[in-house]
Amino acid sequence: MAKNLLAGFLGLIAFMASSLALSAPASADTVTFRVQSLYQYKVQIEFYSQARDAAWPGNGNAYNLDDYDTHAFTLECVTGEQICYGAWVTGDDSQYWGVGNNNQYSCDSCCLVCGKGEGPVFTLNP
Repeated sequence: MAKNLLAGFLGLIAFMASSLALSAPASADTVTFRVQSLYQYKVQIEFYSQARDAAWPGNGNAYNLDDYDTHAFTLECVTGEQICYGAWVTGDDSQYWGVGNNNQYSCDSCCLVCGKGEGPVFTLNP
């Protein structure tokens, strides 16, 4: 009886391990955006996947840029996915850079590909 119980327990562990392996992302990687705001007022920025419903930091939040320093944002992402930044003046998202607030616009050069390392410095000019 103990032998059957042990075999059943080991089978359950094997099943659970295979289920966890199936739910893992295809390939986790990172990409680093470097951003400098030269705008005179505070700016907010968020990053959006163009391949899936994902944003960094996500959940209705944004990173604050409140100085003229270059800030680095390293994002965990899926290898090969395109990620674009969207930035806007705090309290006035009608003034924006990249894809803007909530990924609502298109852009020519505001995206990086996950797994390609660190991109150039994106400068938000007035």
